[in-house]
Amino acid sequence: MKTNVTFRHFKGHHPVLRDLAMQAAEHFEKFHNSIISTDIEFINETDKIVEFTLFVQGKTLIVKESSDDFKKSLGKAEDKMVRQLKKYKEKIQAH
Repeated sequence: MKTNVTFRHFKGHHPVLRDLAMQAAEHFEKFHNSIISTDIEFINETDKIVEFTLFVQGKTLIVKESSDDFKKSLGKAEDKMVRQLKKYKEKIQAH
């Protein structure tokens, strides 16, 4: 699986956030084995926004979450994506 991490409106590098994002992407592989690639964006505006875009075989799943802290946003977005992956996997297995 290919994973891209992008920081928008940031100055400098943020290795801790990058590592957390990579761990989240690896966590998704537990729930669905057909993930082609993952794009993770950290957007620094008035709110701290984290956006996951997963390209699964035949579908694109997108989650966007914002809060006052990047770690909170990342955790909430990861939980939402896990729910979407589980729902999508159930839907495929039902067919």
